[in-house]
Amino acid sequence: MSDMTGSDTAPSSEPKGGSDAARISEVKSWLTSQFESSGKQVPSFDYTHRTVTHLHNLATASQAKSQAATIVANDFRQKASEYRAQAARVREILESAGMAQESLPSNVVSSAQVLANVANLLNIRDTELSSFLVAMGDISLRKTGVEEKRAKAQKDSNVLLDYTRKAIQRLTYLKKILAQLEDDVVPCESQMENWKTNLEVMAAKEEQYIQQYKKYEMLLNRVGYSPKISHRELVEMAEHRKELEKMTKPVVDTLRSYQDLPPDKALAALAIEDKKRQFAAAEKYLEEVLQSALEPNDK
Repeated sequence: MSDMTGSDTAPSSEPKGGSDAARISEVKSWLTSQFESSGKQVPSFDYTHRTVTHLHNLATASQAKSQAATIVANDFRQKASEYRAQAARVREILESAGMAQESLPSNVVSSAQVLANVANLLNIRDTELSSFLVAMGDISLRKTGVEEKRAKAQKDSNVLLDYTRKAIQRLTYLKKILAQLEDDVVPCESQMENWKTNLEVMAAKEEQYIQQYKKYEMLLNRVGYSPKISHRELVEMAEHRKELEKMTKPVVDTLRSYQDLPPDKALAALAIEDKKRQFAAAEKYLEEVLQSALEPNDK
């Protein structure tokens, strides 16, 4: 019955030989033998093509395994009978030589038993010294291999331990950084709000300055300002203005001195006419200077 549950290991291919009726007969006989061996009856079910194929595969695999187990069991029985016969011959030899187990001292029996246990442990079939030496050499080699593997495993373990320690330190550092960032969230948010407010104010100021720039640009265009007027020309015009102020200053001083004269109407009228002529000449000169300064820019 244990073979019926091993359907995963049974072959799944459908046997090519034999008809369905023959396979059903084989399956029934196999099920009957398996269930009768456990004292149970075969349960009733429908013999479909799928179930018959599956059960036939199980029966084939079970029979093959049973045959193999029978062969191995027979071989073990034969070896056991041979070992018993050999043991009987050895016992007869030892008894004829006066070395039967009953006649040997207890310490000799114990030593022989220990020697046999060691031989079984070393997996050797005789008690020759050479066999023990070979077995001990094999164990030494295996021990050396195990020690090398253990040393390698210890080295790998130390490397992994070092990596783990560094990873823990890195994790602790990252947790500390995360805590600092979480603490800085509120101040950064307030700072961002402040920057946002300042940005809005700057945007409003920018719009205001753009409007003022356009207004001043329209004003300069209306008064005839030209971008070609350079700083040097403005400095020259300022110097001409200073020269004109120097030239008109004596006239202004003279006019102020006339305020202290006696009120002679005829002399005052003559003086006024003379100053008017001087003032008109000065204005004409100023206009000529300004005109001469603006003519190169117009060109």
